[in-house]
Amino acid sequence: MSIFTHVTLGTSDLERARVFYDAVLEPLHMKRLMHVEGKACAWGHEHPQFIVLYPRDGNTASHGNGTTIGLLAPDRSSIREFHRRAMELGATDAGAPGPRPFAPNAYAAYILDLDGNKVVASCREPEA
Repeated sequence: MSIFTHVTLGTSDLERARVFYDAVLEPLHMKRLMHVEGKACAWGHEHPQFIVLYPRDGNTASHGNGTTIGLLAPDRSSIREFHRRAMELGATDAGAPGPRPFAPNAYAAYILDLDGNKVVASCREPEA
């Protein structure tokens, strides 16, 4: 059971973020479940769990140093595709797809999205 109901990231350009996350979350089997015009978009499996929005206080969106949003991937190939699409759409590489030392069979890829938020796709499945 997850300990989170959802995670939100601020954006300075909702349409740009929607196009970006529609593409990079698809390999992780996440689909857009909500779009509130001019306010927010949300993705998930059965209910919105990953939300990108304009900050409610009206201030400029910013990212936190040391903050990383971790998304579960079904397998290693989906992680490579997540990373490839992110790079193609203008994200910054923050850790290319590969093994990670934090757990047996850990495999992950890190990106900085178009607003500078750090997002990782990871799994603990051995290579198929």
